[in-house]
Amino acid sequence: MSSQSRRYTPKQIEKYQRQKYIAHLEKIGKNLFRLLRHPDTSALKFRQRFTELMQRLDELDQIRLDSEYLRESENHYRSFFRRIDRKDFDDRELDGMREAEMSNLNRLQKMKNRSSYRKAKHRERVKNDGWE
Repeated sequence: MSSQSRRYTPKQIEKYQRQKYIAHLEKIGKNLFRLLRHPDTSALKFRQRFTELMQRLDELDQIRLDSEYLRESENHYRSFFRRIDRKDFDDRELDGMREAEMSNLNRLQKMKNRSSYRKAKHRERVKNDGWE
């Protein structure tokens, strides 16, 4: 079967675009954390990498984000990008915001982890489930 004979349904295309967008949001978060954690990252290098990541996000088809974590992540990355996307952004400024931004990224990660849930029927059980 050739690749041209394969037709994708709109639902399949939407799912693919959604997965791609969400994966890129995750990639931005991981890259930001890595760049902020490394003390030798210069403001210029940080701004260049963050600009590349945000440009790639803007190239993707924007999708509706259902989870609070994904909406908060996207909003945070966009507002953070607006703060650093200036010619006069320097190392001193980056060092000043390093700890606060790592805390924000950590908060977002906790929000993501909180959403992994157990069904209500499993929450109510006692740890040993009656086994002694």
